[in-house]
Amino acid sequence: MFVDSHCHINFEGLVERLDLLLANMREHAVTHALCVSVDLESLPSVLDVAERYPNVYASVGVHPDHEDCEEPSVAQLVELSRHPKVVAIGETGLDYYRLEGRTLEQMEWQRERFRTHIRAAREVNKPLIIHTRSSAQDTLRIMREEGAAQPGGVMHCFTESWDVAQAAIDLNFYISISGIVTFKTAVDLQDVASRLPLDRLLIETDSPYLAPVPYRGKTNEPAFVSHVGRFVAKLRGASDAEIGLATTNNFFKLFKPVQVISQPSH
Repeated sequence: MFVDSHCHINFEGLVERLDLLLANMREHAVTHALCVSVDLESLPSVLDVAERYPNVYASVGVHPDHEDCEEPSVAQLVELSRHPKVVAIGETGLDYYRLEGRTLEQMEWQRERFRTHIRAAREVNKPLIIHTRSSAQDTLRIMREEGAAQPGGVMHCFTESWDVAQAAIDLNFYISISGIVTFKTAVDLQDVASRLPLDRLLIETDSPYLAPVPYRGKTNEPAFVSHVGRFVAKLRGASDAEIGLATTNNFFKLFKPVQVISQPSH
């Protein structure tokens, strides 16, 4: 069994066929999914999906790439996170990939938004979903300064170095591997995925983006996280069942929506 720890099935192109997506999940032994918020304007659609399906959960947050949108306050995130299906704060973080002529100093609005999310997560003690791109050192610095280790969380769609992975794990974070790991060019990420402690590993689709091989270039969906899990299992010389059980248990340990699935007895 597998769990998709990060998807956007409220997005156009997926939301219109939710019943089919959930049926595909069952066929691929994907038991649960976390539908992740990217801004407050679209949050109602995230919550609607989570309310409709008992095995889909939600988060509350504003993506660092979303500049022209409502800016969240700590109090607002705290209040929104009290919804019974909300299990995390985010996605949040830093993204310096597209500076568009701006300096790093001019990205302070991103850093302040990131701090807001961490403070909200600490107040409600719910884990953070962190996005970092071309900004790993600032991301880790702010995580340390704001006490992100208290609620912990996950570094989603991880593409950074092994050193960054270790630093995040030291801050009480999990590392989530997406379909990128199946790409032939993702040699460094494959190395990270093979070395991660099993009790800190998660898998995800980030659907509708980043479909794994053999679906690369097509619209991604939660069912395809099974291909990520099986690829990671092969990298690590483990069985599909071992990776499925470990990543599923890790999901429930981190997000705490239901009881942790126990290790079967032998």
